[in-house]
Amino acid sequence: MSAAHANTLLQDLAVVMVVAAAVTLLFRQLRQPVVLGYILAGAIIGPHTPPFQLIADRQSIETLAELGVVFLMFALGLEFNLGRLRKVGVTAFVGALTEVISMGWVGYLIGRWFGWKTMDCLFLAAMLSMSSTTIIIKVLNEMGRGKEKFAQLIFGILIVEDVLAMVMIALLSGIATTGTLAAGDVLWATGRLTIFLVVTLVLGLLTVPRLLGYAARFKSNEMLLMTVIGLCFSVSLLAVKFGYSVALGAFVIGAIIAEAREIHRITALVEPVRDMFSAVFFVTVGLMIDPHLIAQHWVPVAVITLAVLLCKIVADAVGVFIVGHDTRTSLRVGMGLAQIGEFSFIIATLGLSLKAMSEFLYPIAVSVSAITTLLTPYLIRSSDSVVAAFDRTAPAWLVNALNVYSQWVRRVQSTQGEHPSRRFVRRWSWQIALNVLLASGAFLAAVALAPRAERWWPNAPVMLGRANGLVWLAAGVIALPALIAAVRKLQALAMLLSEMAGGARATTTAVRRVVYHTVFLAGTVGIALWVLALSSTLLPRGPASAALLVVLALVAFLLWRYCIQIHARAQAALQETLAERPALEEPAAVTPLPSLLGAQLEAVLIPMGASVAGKLIRELELRTKTGASVVGIERSGHNIINPGPDDELLAGDRVLLLGQQSQLAAARDLLSSR
Repeated sequence: MSAAHANTLLQDLAVVMVVAAAVTLLFRQLRQPVVLGYILAGAIIGPHTPPFQLIADRQSIETLAELGVVFLMFALGLEFNLGRLRKVGVTAFVGALTEVISMGWVGYLIGRWFGWKTMDCLFLAAMLSMSSTTIIIKVLNEMGRGKEKFAQLIFGILIVEDVLAMVMIALLSGIATTGTLAAGDVLWATGRLTIFLVVTLVLGLLTVPRLLGYAARFKSNEMLLMTVIGLCFSVSLLAVKFGYSVALGAFVIGAIIAEAREIHRITALVEPVRDMFSAVFFVTVGLMIDPHLIAQHWVPVAVITLAVLLCKIVADAVGVFIVGHDTRTSLRVGMGLAQIGEFSFIIATLGLSLKAMSEFLYPIAVSVSAITTLLTPYLIRSSDSVVAAFDRTAPAWLVNALNVYSQWVRRVQSTQGEHPSRRFVRRWSWQIALNVLLASGAFLAAVALAPRAERWWPNAPVMLGRANGLVWLAAGVIALPALIAAVRKLQALAMLLSEMAGGARATTTAVRRVVYHTVFLAGTVGIALWVLALSSTLLPRGPASAALLVVLALVAFLLWRYCIQIHARAQAALQETLAERPALEEPAAVTPLPSLLGAQLEAVLIPMGASVAGKLIRELELRTKTGASVVGIERSGHNIINPGPDDELLAGDRVLLLGQQSQLAAARDLLSSR
């Protein structure tokens, strides 16, 4: 980089950050979303705002904005909470699907009504179907309503929308590249994306939390931050190598890191970096605003804004209501989701980068987002008034009918029983599908690596299909634990289904046998055909293919028990990782600090094999259970004074406790227990 270019970049960054800071202070005083201030700052310093252009090297700023996309999506991934998603359950999926389908249809119709091109209509549909996770979370938290029931439903819907947005981005990339998208292409693209997500999530959950735990032991924020950012960039690059966007990789690794028990510490470290690059991203969005284009297309801006406000409120309220929530909660959810935001910008940026979308659509989307973002706090604040007005003005028969329906759905949900056998069928079916997807990931990776393998090993044995055959064999060996687990679980499922199909009488024994053999044989053949179809481009023809299958079968026979052990350990590790997901720290009603009058200090040695070894201080709930407090730790000659809740206790540590005599005795017993 030349000195002149470096000076230009530094000047542009200074302009961006100074103007962003000034506008942010103004919007803080006005109690408006900061994101809107960033966009306005970009419009102020943009090339379309007179009297002169303040940004000289716009390309470098846009490059930094791409980092903003990575950190923004990474931060959204950190908000991805599987536990929270399970709580809202069906409501999140139904609400998100209702909004995405309804707004996609409305956006496409609006584009057609204005006579725009098909690609413009598709990108508009995608942009309108997404709500703003960042804006909504910030607004609800600033208003102190993040813990209310309707807010939890909103968070769940946003999580599902984030996942659907990834599918949408992948499909739009395919459409923009090829120009067409058949039903088979949709299924194939969705299937490849599903395999990529499942394999990355499972492998990440098995390795990343443990890697972060190891890095956190050194008590170095710098080391932990570098590890996290390295993982973020690595998985983002991996997504690009497989043909997906950096946004997908950043979101996925964020969701994986969200399951680590150091998540609170990581969030605090990443937040300043995210805020800086996210600010650059939203300022860059503002740079794209052309007042002349907005004036020229003011009618579409007005129509689309009105459609977003009205249709999103109705679609989300209906989606939440039909699963049994009352009208008050449903309307609150709808009014909280009536805007578009960062995902819409990312989709619009994708359309421009692929030259698949007209340039005028970007400033229109930004304008609609700015207007709806500005109205979001007012919509949430006025939701109670709107609900009260609806109850007063709506016909009595309609209000009563809606209440009767919601009460009926809740009653059905609370009284609906399920036979234990059906629960096992559903659980085992999911486990079979998960293992098949993991095995599929190994073969898809083999297909991607095959061209390089041919260059690396041009003289590979012909009898095994040369390099392609050996790559297929390696993928098969790697996939063996998952395939063997799928077959074993399929066998158990077949036995259960045969018992459910038969009865208690002896005459049904033949029926049970037929059901068992049919299900097991059909399932096994289906798994084999699926694997062969995925890897058909690698398998050679003739004797070499048969030789590969024989070798793989022999390896499976010899390593059968070992593969079962590997899968069992991986499954246990995955369950342990998900069980360790920490909740957000909240001020709880705990035992107050011991009075200094009569308080004593006592050092307790944590013995080898103690149950507390390897746990964080906050996980012990020592002060809650005993009343004593940890005020110091001596470890290998080093002292940790006033350790924090995320400090870990290890065997051999000498822990300094503060408390009354009875409290110290209880704490000593707890720390020494095995």
